[in-house]
Amino acid sequence: MVADSSVVDSSVVDASVVESGPMWHVTLTVTGTPIAETEIRAALERLSHEHPFLLAGRFAVDRAEVRYWEEALDMSQALTMAERLWAEHAQSAQLPPWAAVGVEVISKDTFHRRGRLHNEQPGPLAAGRLLPF
Repeated sequence: MVADSSVVDSSVVDASVVESGPMWHVTLTVTGTPIAETEIRAALERLSHEHPFLLAGRFAVDRAEVRYWEEALDMSQALTMAERLWAEHAQSAQLPPWAAVGVEVISKDTFHRRGRLHNEQPGPLAAGRLLPF
């Protein structure tokens, strides 16, 4: 008897078949009670070790901005993930208890087009930079 190849065991997932979403460029801005500049810089460095696609960050004693790549099926999913990023890493990266005050999510194509047209902010080659505002 030949096994029916149309029956698939849903508990087994072949990683090569799982569809991954496109990459979205995210800028998350948070603000809160002032802390020492050395503390926020150290916290952002810890976050960069925990979040592998972190590109760059800017910080001041009362705010921080992180720029990173997020893989998501659509912009709405990337936005939801961005809204949770700070809280999800608050304890492990020892982030200050600040709140998100801004999120920008743009497509990879838009990010690269902006870099070519404006060249104001670091492009994809400037990964790992942490700068004061």
